[in-house]
Amino acid sequence: MSSNRKLEYSLAINEALHQMMGADPSTFLIGQGVNSPWYVGNTALGLLDRFGPNRVIDTPVSENSITGAAVGAAIAGMRPVVVHPRMDFMLYAMDPIINEAANWYYMNGGRSSVPVVIWGIINRGGEQAAQHSQALHATFAHVPGLKVVMPATPFDAKGLMIAAIRDPNPVVFIDDRLLYRVKDSVPEEIYEVEIGKGIVRRPGADLTLVATSFLAHEASKVVEELVEEQIDVELIDLRTVKPLDVDLILESVKKTGRLVIADGGWKTCGLAAEIAALVCERAFEVLKAPIRRVTLPDCPAPASAILEQQYYPTAQDIRLAVLEVLGKD
Repeated sequence: MSSNRKLEYSLAINEALHQMMGADPSTFLIGQGVNSPWYVGNTALGLLDRFGPNRVIDTPVSENSITGAAVGAAIAGMRPVVVHPRMDFMLYAMDPIINEAANWYYMNGGRSSVPVVIWGIINRGGEQAAQHSQALHATFAHVPGLKVVMPATPFDAKGLMIAAIRDPNPVVFIDDRLLYRVKDSVPEEIYEVEIGKGIVRRPGADLTLVATSFLAHEASKVVEELVEEQIDVELIDLRTVKPLDVDLILESVKKTGRLVIADGGWKTCGLAAEIAALVCERAFEVLKAPIRRVTLPDCPAPASAILEQQYYPTAQDIRLAVLEVLGKD
């Protein structure tokens, strides 16, 4: 019998790791600060004590070699989870991620796979500045051979981490540290959230609002507020950035005729631009108003807390975009 508990996002990831490492001895965690709350919050709580240093490997600061070792272990039959506590520094590991892991299955004609989870944590806000707070999901989604997931709830964080570990090929798992204290009902047992499938968080008829990760969480607040104003918004939480749930998006837009996209990445060539292009290509005739994107501006993150308030999109920014597309003051 399933038992649900209110669990924090970070503890939901922790439970997924405990359960998968307990069930499969080929699964291990590797990365910087894997036993440090300062690095990874509560996501790795108790893993070192339970599984030991051979399966919970705290590494030197060398993202390229850490990730290369994980990719090599995956090719050899292991199921590594390699964590990058600040995903900005995943850029040092572009060679093993893009040249090796993403291409291996294709180059070997499907005879060899790379079951590695590349887990990046976004550290937006808190005066993290330009080199420590970048959301790079669109960069990795651009690469054939990589799947990219971005959960917004504890339920999805656990289910997507389990699905990513079980996947036979590389999955980039991206979470946002701002979600770590969000609570949700999470089953105790092992379960998967299917990669490539979004979810309608709330059905509606007036406008489609597509969001992901922390902005999906913010968007849920907006949708509930607008109900009281007789504005009926359909909220889609993408959950997976690559592959996109194209049918879910198109079905919703064909119903509502209006689209707002909330994405925590930059505007130019970003996820929001991809979704807007998709809808224009395949459902342009149903649009009743121009598409609106709520994104980061095309500039690096500031270090000032005051400037951060203007830089990062909020629930209020999403609300204003929805009202604009609906033609309301």
